[in-house]
Amino acid sequence: MQSLLKALRSEGIVIYPTETLYALGCDATSATACARVAKVKVRTEERPLPLIIGGLDMLDLVTDEQPKHLRELASAFWPGPLSILVKALPSLPAWLSDAEGYTSVRWSGHPFASELSRRLKHPIVATSANLSGKPPAALPEDIDPDLLKLVDETYFDPPWPRGHLPSTVVRMLGSSKLEVIREGEVSIKKLCDKGYSVAVRNG
Repeated sequence: MQSLLKALRSEGIVIYPTETLYALGCDATSATACARVAKVKVRTEERPLPLIIGGLDMLDLVTDEQPKHLRELASAFWPGPLSILVKALPSLPAWLSDAEGYTSVRWSGHPFASELSRRLKHPIVATSANLSGKPPAALPEDIDPDLLKLVDETYFDPPWPRGHLPSTVVRMLGSSKLEVIREGEVSIKKLCDKGYSVAVRNG
């Protein structure tokens, strides 16, 4: 972990495991590092980079708009693969938020990813560790060798990601209504089972 922390503190980019897939990431407070990740992913500012944090208490580092129903939703599914759209702090790099100022964040359920963010004391970018047009990776051997040449550090020890599906992405429409932007590891049924009504974004 120390080698990854050193790289992150030096505006480096790294590959590390999450509970779903391997992630390509950086210190989310560094505009330089975020731009490096976006360049590797051939990603424009119209497609914001997602974030992970290492605890509910770290949500303050991402947003200052935390209504009671947001914290209730987070408490119901975190740590775990539910990414929630929140209004990003204006101090965060533009690479992290959409045209309306929203970014997606989750408290990762993977012990390494969560601890990495906690020790860094910053949110971490967590976009899938693959080059544009290539599939995401759930095993070390699945990661593109060309991608490995572009990063500063990697972590491939177990526990490995579960694979299969990415995180589910939702936007809160009220105290008990959600819009599902992307259905992933957390199914719509699981959201409904917790008492939420769900609308699914078309396209």
